[in-house]
Amino acid sequence: MVLVSDLQGEDQDMSKGQPSAKRKKKVVKRWREEWADTYKWAYVDMKEGTARIFCSVCREYGRKHRRNPYGNEGSRNMQMSALEEHNNSLLHKEALRLQTASKDKIVVDKPIYVKTLMSKSAGSIVEGALKRDPNEIEFIQSVQESVHALERVIAKNSHYVNIMERLLEPERMIVFRVPWIDDRGETHVNRGFRVQFNQALGPCRGGIRFHPSMNLSIAKFLGFQQTLKNALSPYKLGGASGGSDFDPKGRSDNELMRFCQSFMDEMYRYMGPDKDLPSEEVGVGTREMGYLFGQYRRLAGQFQGSFTGPRIYWATSSLRTEASGYGVVYFARLMLADMNKEIKGLRCVVSGCGKIAMHVVEKLIACGAHPVTVSDSKGYLVDDDGFDYMKLAFLREIKSQQRSLRDYSKTYARAKYFDEVKPWNERCDVAFPCASQNEVDQADAINLVNAGCRLLVEGSNMPCTAEAVDVFRKANVLIAPAIAAGAGGVAAGEIEVLRESNSMQWSAEDFESRLQEALKQTYEKALKAANDFGYQKESPEALLHGATIAAFLNIAQAMTDQGCV
Repeated sequence: MVLVSDLQGEDQDMSKGQPSAKRKKKVVKRWREEWADTYKWAYVDMKEGTARIFCSVCREYGRKHRRNPYGNEGSRNMQMSALEEHNNSLLHKEALRLQTASKDKIVVDKPIYVKTLMSKSAGSIVEGALKRDPNEIEFIQSVQESVHALERVIAKNSHYVNIMERLLEPERMIVFRVPWIDDRGETHVNRGFRVQFNQALGPCRGGIRFHPSMNLSIAKFLGFQQTLKNALSPYKLGGASGGSDFDPKGRSDNELMRFCQSFMDEMYRYMGPDKDLPSEEVGVGTREMGYLFGQYRRLAGQFQGSFTGPRIYWATSSLRTEASGYGVVYFARLMLADMNKEIKGLRCVVSGCGKIAMHVVEKLIACGAHPVTVSDSKGYLVDDDGFDYMKLAFLREIKSQQRSLRDYSKTYARAKYFDEVKPWNERCDVAFPCASQNEVDQADAINLVNAGCRLLVEGSNMPCTAEAVDVFRKANVLIAPAIAAGAGGVAAGEIEVLRESNSMQWSAEDFESRLQEALKQTYEKALKAANDFGYQKESPEALLHGATIAAFLNIAQAMTDQGCV
């Protein structure tokens, strides 16, 4: 992150000759100021009459703070290579610990945004996570959000500090290679992950993600979020997540099949109805789950229909695919009902164009709302007339053919596509981020507040940065956290298992009714937990903290009953 230098030889240079010393000092000072301006993790200050480069976190300088073997100043490339090492240095870790403990105000941008915690006990949990996994940014962020929500719980019972510390270490982390051969006969190797985070409440359930950005930090963060989500649901389940850094875009069916079979060659021994059943995530849809299940069935010799989920003709429920997106809208309706409002007629902004986003748009249309945006990795599409079923079908056709959303505006002239921007500056009443983690940053949050947004319902896991959440809280914007609003997928999977075990046949209406009831129970459980710990129903923190509190207390009770295992 940062690196500072101590120029011990500066006084010697000045004693050799005044003109050359002045020239060197002027060059060094200008370089230092340029450095500090370019890289925000450093700042220039005077120390005993000499300008020095200080670390913005550690507030220190000198050789003890530097691991650059090329000299004090060096070239900028040399300094940058040394900076990569600094984030792992003991000095920097200690600085982060002291900063958290002393509640120092953070004045500069850093890779990890450290929230100010009220209690030392809560701070010690984050401190331990930072020491153990300093480079896992996504996981540390999810830990900080959860600990921040649990401060009042931990303050009432110090026993929960030990429980939380155990919970934050996954039960099992599996990292393995996935070799596969493309259509040209060339060999490729990707890395596979599966994090079975916690099984205190029951067997694991969680998604599989295929995306180039996938790494262990993201797998852990997703597994932790899934653990809380499952614990908050009406069902007794543990949490897991995993995937690979494989990019499925542009791959043929045969290449996808070979990759999925190679992936399952390693994973099948950890899978099963009483162990761990995966579900769809980013980059993994009906086709990929079919290939994964086929290899699992062949190797394990078992048939478990709920493993695959979306295949209706494999005797699964007719709304299994839609459940996650529909559940997000059901949750928004519950929140609006408590505000004596309806979703009908409200202008809604949706991000993403995957399975969840499309089903959110579909259910919004059914409820009479006015969804106006979807987005992809290149930009976003806005249609001020709003989407209807015909337009939605056209959007799905575009995505199934792997075309750009820009093609929509060629058919509907009033629609516009904006490159390299997100939809959060569009006027709206309700926002539904359904794309990926950290898609709403501080600037986006300010844009949403200024655009009139008063309710944000998380469709993807951890879509808001910590700074964005602070903006929403100060603006009194209500947030429905993903661990509560995203419980539709959890509920659908278990409803499906129940139906299969009892050999029952349910209509789509019966399934939807049960799904709504599960979401209602989740909503009421989160509000009750918030109220028990002093958060008012109207507070923007009520659902955000209440959902985490309710989920954690369920897990903590199970972990306490089962002893130190």
